Amino acid sequence: MNTRKPLADRMRPKKLKNYIGQNHLVGNGKILKDLIQNDKVPSMILWGPPGTGKTTLARIIANETEAHFIEMSAINSGVRDVRKSIEIARSYARLGTKTMLFIDEIHRFTKSQQDAFLSSVEDGTITLIGATTENPSFEVNNALLSRCRVFVLEALTTVELKSIMDQAMDDKINGLGKLDVNFEKKEDKEYLAVLSNGDARTVLNTLEIAVEFLLSLDENGNSIQITKNCIEQALQKSNLLYDKGGEEHFNIISALHKSMRGGNADASVYYLTRMLAGGEDPLYIARRIVRFASEDIGLANSFALPQAISAYEACKFIGMPECGVNLAQAVVYMAKSKKSVVIYDAYNEALRDSQKLGNIPIPKHLRNAPTKLMKQEGYGKGYVYTPKATDKENKNQTFLPKELNDKKYLKF
Repeated sequence: MNTRKPLADRMRPKKLKNYIGQNHLVGNGKILKDLIQNDKVPSMILWGPPGTGKTTLARIIANETEAHFIEMSAINSGVRDVRKSIEIARSYARLGTKTMLFIDEIHRFTKSQQDAFLSSVEDGTITLIGATTENPSFEVNNALLSRCRVFVLEALTTVELKSIMDQAMDDKINGLGKLDVNFEKKEDKEYLAVLSNGDARTVLNTLEIAVEFLLSLDENGNSIQITKNCIEQALQKSNLLYDKGGEEHFNIISALHKSMRGGNADASVYYLTRMLAGGEDPLYIARRIVRFASEDIGLANSFALPQAISAYEACKFIGMPECGVNLAQAVVYMAKSKKSVVIYDAYNEALRDSQKLGNIPIPKHLRNAPTKLMKQEGYGKGYVYTPKATDKENKNQTFLPKELNDKKYLKF
């Protein structure tokens, strides 16, 4: 085997036709594939769990569009590196070649570092491709986010992971094809795919370690039969199944939410620990608790939202594992609180009306009139200043557009 690079790195496809996964983006007729084929690739953020092909896809995009490719990681790069990359991009632009600048873990850049890209993205000097495992709405500043398209990558399915393993075992140049590698049982291959939690890097690294382990036992390189026991030794982790991007992730967060809603504090703490033990980002859980505080508790307990936000800030301040107890306090508080969905229902009903009825004109008496023309058009005319108005005047004043004048969203 060529052991100069890890198997996962050696097996990175260089062409889109060999890329496995993300069919909702790069399948036939899908948006990102069309943009690549038509050489109209915009600056973008690739958001998805680890090992879903973000870096590989960025390299493929540059290759398919014949662009100069610059890669850096936000972990060990700073503003000086960014500026140097932009200068290189300008040099290539003078030669008529576009530049794709790939930033791995872009969410780790500070606001000032992210701001360093803005003008170059705006004027087309670079096409920025940022990769992140975190929600870009929270971790990428709005100015940069508004200049990028966000593409969401999904955790790979077990079928896709098995296809990736097949590629590696068949490839005689970069993979394991020169060796006679097989799984002892079909179920063992499925087992490795499931435990890899949608992560192609994990599945290939584990496969490589398992093969190297078996080769050390049989230096003659006879048929290598990978067993379940060998997989477990290669993984060196518990069988606690928690797929941070897949079905089990959503199963457990759903169970946590429903347990808090149902007032069962014991179950709430249990599902919280399941998520933390499985490696979930505590800030993700904290954000879900913040949502719960308004969605399921709302006006029934006005202290629930500050409690949830405090838990979120505690997680940011001290991190894991210490912040686990802060989250436990928050989920128990939510579980024990009275519940009300008045705000949640009102919001959703108003949202449906907003989407259904479109841009209904704002009543003229509610509009500000900062200019003479606006005053002539009747803006602000007839508005009653509530604090100084009589009860009759307040009662007669309307606030909703006439199409919704009798609408009651809050059902107390």
